[in-house]
Amino acid sequence: MVTIPSTVQPPSEATPSYICPLIGDLDMRGASEPPQKLWQQRESPDSLFCWAVVSNGYLTEEQMQRAAQRYHLGRSRDGGVIFWQIDTLGQEYDGKIMYYRSDCHRDHGRHPQWVSNLLKCQFLKQFPEMEVWMPAPCHCLFGTHLLTLADGADNADNIAVVEAEKTAVIMSEHYPQYLWLAAGGLTELTAQKLFPLRGRRVILFPDTDPDCKAYTHWWTVAQEAHRLYQLDITVSSLLERRATREQKEAKIDLIDYLF
Repeated sequence: MVTIPSTVQPPSEATPSYICPLIGDLDMRGASEPPQKLWQQRESPDSLFCWAVVSNGYLTEEQMQRAAQRYHLGRSRDGGVIFWQIDTLGQEYDGKIMYYRSDCHRDHGRHPQWVSNLLKCQFLKQFPEMEVWMPAPCHCLFGTHLLTLADGADNADNIAVVEAEKTAVIMSEHYPQYLWLAAGGLTELTAQKLFPLRGRRVILFPDTDPDCKAYTHWWTVAQEAHRLYQLDITVSSLLERRATREQKEAKIDLIDYLF
């Protein structure tokens, strides 16, 4: 079961020392021990996000436990949730650290941080001359690793893509007939990130807004993905059709609409 802490305390284990931030899995424990993945070192359901999801009634503790394990949710030292981006081969692309208030809405006073950027900064403090050799970070859809795990399952061929990781996590428990992935932002969705979804049925659920910008942008991406990969893809107009003017002004997503 998920532990719902009254206050979040820093984890007791020491922070590992990384040899190189963009060689992902290396730590300083010695060659005799197999290196852990970064997500394994930080995996935890005890972030403020998980606490808020349960305390606000979006999921039960049991559901939150399953969702946290499904997406390998992590926890930063200061209570932020880490949304890991892992591909179908189990390779970590990056991790996004985000902060949520007790009402389960984003804490806009604290900007999201990328794990790759934090590790890069740590590395360059010791080796500043290596900056010119640092490759740009690569990102994939949040939840991409589920494509391999779900092969053969009833929902393996039905993919739903939303904007926010929070939405994917919650919807995965309420609508398990779909595999729920997240782009991580309106402009984070690209045709290239949809490439692993070829051969499956894909439906995009963009957020809504007064000017239909989100829907239009994702429709354009969907058309490109279909042209490039013959992807079986549609864009849901549910929120555009059902949301009120006030809801569109608030730029709601599926969770806001359904709950």
